[in-house]
Amino acid sequence: MSQVEVDGSKPGSGASFSSAARAAVDALLGPVDAELARRYPGDSGTRQPVHTVYVPADVFAADTVSSWGRQALEAFDTHAGTSAELARALGVPDDELLADVHARVRAKLEREPVEDLRIDFEDGYGPRPDAEEDAAAVRAAELIGAAVADGSAPPYIGIRIKCMEAAVRSRGIRTLELFLATLIAGGGLPEGLVLTLPKVTYAEQVTALVRLLEDFERRAGLPAGRIGFEIQIETTQAILGADGRATVARMIEAAEGRATGLHYGTFDYSASCGVSAAYQSMDHPVADHAKAVMQVAAAGTGVRLSDGSTNVIPTGPTEQVHAAWKLHHDLVRRSLARAYYQGWDMHPAHLPTRYVAVYSFYREGLAAAAARLSAYVAKAGGDVMDEPATAKALSGYLLRGLDCGAVDPAEVTLLTGLDRKQLDALAGR
Repeated sequence: MSQVEVDGSKPGSGASFSSAARAAVDALLGPVDAELARRYPGDSGTRQPVHTVYVPADVFAADTVSSWGRQALEAFDTHAGTSAELARALGVPDDELLADVHARVRAKLEREPVEDLRIDFEDGYGPRPDAEEDAAAVRAAELIGAAVADGSAPPYIGIRIKCMEAAVRSRGIRTLELFLATLIAGGGLPEGLVLTLPKVTYAEQVTALVRLLEDFERRAGLPAGRIGFEIQIETTQAILGADGRATVARMIEAAEGRATGLHYGTFDYSASCGVSAAYQSMDHPVADHAKAVMQVAAAGTGVRLSDGSTNVIPTGPTEQVHAAWKLHHDLVRRSLARAYYQGWDMHPAHLPTRYVAVYSFYREGLAAAAARLSAYVAKAGGDVMDEPATAKALSGYLLRGLDCGAVDPAEVTLLTGLDRKQLDALAGR
């Protein structure tokens, strides 16, 4: 058929779109297209760590990462030396899957116990004499530079400064300045550098940090936009503003492309909602509401999400450790099911259950996800008819498992017939 009929009529008979109408649509939607591309660029395709470890600046040392690994292994071997002991601790079946996870987690704790480390100059550090914090900021940068140089640094590392509120603003800015300047003087900014801005209440506080970083980049001769930062959601004002609008979306916009993540602060946010200390938790209803708002605001922007932490520490006799581990494990699994793929860990003994929860999540779903993705690529149909958006999610799931070491490249390729490059393409990376 040489001509397309519309409602029984041929083009030119009055039943077609005119070139003027098409041009008008392009003129109308051109700015929208540009705005969509600017605001919603999608995921960057880089690795997202499964956790962030926080250590006070005065505690951070050259051996912090290796020390956390040793302590985590000691706790794992002492209280869950076998998969049967681990199963009893977590209340899960002692099956082939758990035995595999147990071995993989132990290897992970030996190889890469910490994926993301934040040196804390805020709540975990507290107010100090200026000279003391100045020295700590310089020292942190020097230790990071040395760790990056000798290969002992985790993939992501950086600092959390004090917030932009009036009482501590100057101190936070001074710490950031010293830290960045020392890194530059020592050889440059690490590829995995991460900065964290806590207790944000107004979008203007985000803008303020953007202006500071713009100024620093110009003066240091860095490319514009080189330095990004995370925004911590720890106050009610960060979720709902006085005008009734969802403030967190405004904060992402105020970051002007520099926001890399939104991190939920369990205890500060719960307290700001009036939740009593005994009930402050990652699974409290106020936490779920805040994280749902964060999730919708960040969707498609490339800004990643992180859940908070539990303050129940796995120490003491085995029974007590097991109770704390079960709580932590179940909270991490809950976060993963809700698409919060990162969280905070506050103690070395949290690392075993962090990785057990994460590795189980990716390994138990590996075969099903691979089969669905393989069927989608082959257009073979099957029990579930998946669409491109689901194929994107399936690829993302497999890639996250690969990035943290829960699954191996060879087994993913064997099950899907796809290599890393093909998975990245399906995931839209």
